[in-house]
Amino acid sequence: MQNSLSHLAYLALEYAIVSLELKPGDLVTEKQLIEMAGHGRTPVREAIQKLAWQGLIHVRPRVGLQIAEIRPEDHQYVMQVRRELEPIAAALAATYADPQQRERLRECARRMAECAGTGDLPGFFAADKTFDEILEAACPNNFITAALAPVQTHARRLWYSTGTHDRMGGAITMHVQAIDAIRGGDADKARTAMAALIDYLNNA
Repeated sequence: MQNSLSHLAYLALEYAIVSLELKPGDLVTEKQLIEMAGHGRTPVREAIQKLAWQGLIHVRPRVGLQIAEIRPEDHQYVMQVRRELEPIAAALAATYADPQQRERLRECARRMAECAGTGDLPGFFAADKTFDEILEAACPNNFITAALAPVQTHARRLWYSTGTHDRMGGAITMHVQAIDAIRGGDADKARTAMAALIDYLNNA
């Protein structure tokens, strides 16, 4: 149960950072994050540790907790990692995903399609986070997924900060294509679709 509460606290705080509710450079206290997450001290501390590992929160001795700044070069570096590793992860997931994971991917694609119709950006971001987590669970190479997890979150925050939300429909279409390729079990098709998605996002 504690791991589940920690994950829920992490998701709440991660979304607050991604959506810029917690702004880059903000100084925050543990108490503020506990109130924001709606969970107890232990789950929130564990969530803070994960966010610190991902480079989204910096622990400043004698100062407190600081939300990571967005640097001009972040987009380039984030997309460089994603372009190399995410197509491989997609190909592996297409090969190794179990039936339950493939069904979750189908539901994820359905939720994304709904968001395209309603313009629901928070809903899309939540579905995109779910997609990342399914991809992580289905990909057997934990070295790849460990490298991807932080940059996927940074990518969402960068995309949110640019204000190019008018391209959400195109991004969702390409996400669904990548998801369908993974669900279909064709590793080559999944690799190609994911590479196309990353290239699109890189220019969004």
